[in-house]
Amino acid sequence: MDLDQFISENAPQEGGDGFQLENSKLLDVSLDGSVMAKAGAMVAYTGDISFERKTEGGISGLLKKKVTGEGSVMMQASGTGHLYLADQGKEVQVLELDAGEEISVNGNDILAFESDVDWDIKMMDSIAGTSTGGLFNVYLKGPGQVAITTHGKPIVVPTPVRTDPQATVAWSGNVSPGTKRDLNLKSFIGRSSGETFQLDFSQEGGFVIIQPFEERNPVQ
Repeated sequence: MDLDQFISENAPQEGGDGFQLENSKLLDVSLDGSVMAKAGAMVAYTGDISFERKTEGGISGLLKKKVTGEGSVMMQASGTGHLYLADQGKEVQVLELDAGEEISVNGNDILAFESDVDWDIKMMDSIAGTSTGGLFNVYLKGPGQVAITTHGKPIVVPTPVRTDPQATVAWSGNVSPGTKRDLNLKSFIGRSSGETFQLDFSQEGGFVIIQPFEERNPVQ
């Protein structure tokens, strides 16, 4: 492939507003205003865009600072241009939330969301003290677009269901997990693992997004 052909075949797509996938692992945000994004996820931008660390005071701010792990925070990107976002080669999934529609996303798996989306960070009390490490989730309420990341192609499983916390990416706002501990399985495996603690979504009528990968959350 000659250079001109390579440039042509890999140029950004033309047109499109809001969130647009350049490929399965790269999100193009057509920005005219502001958007929230995971700190460290920016790989390039065009135009005039500025970035601001986004935390608040008190417990809420502390959780928002810790949620993405390793001391990173959410950032607000403001201005006009194209913002390109990616996260360690993970697949990007773009979701459209209707007004009042809610979803809860593992802090590791948030990539970006529009500024109109209400958001909050909450500690998952039901699994505090377990060895999973998945203690913090981002709660999002529409309307607006949300981009999450997954290792590989996810599946969406209706509730009730039990899941491995390290493979659980997100769930609908109308369900909330408890936990189930399987000591026999722990003894069988011979070490602590995701399978010994399971998230128990016992309510009906919701869904859980699962990835084909057990991701160890850096938040402890």
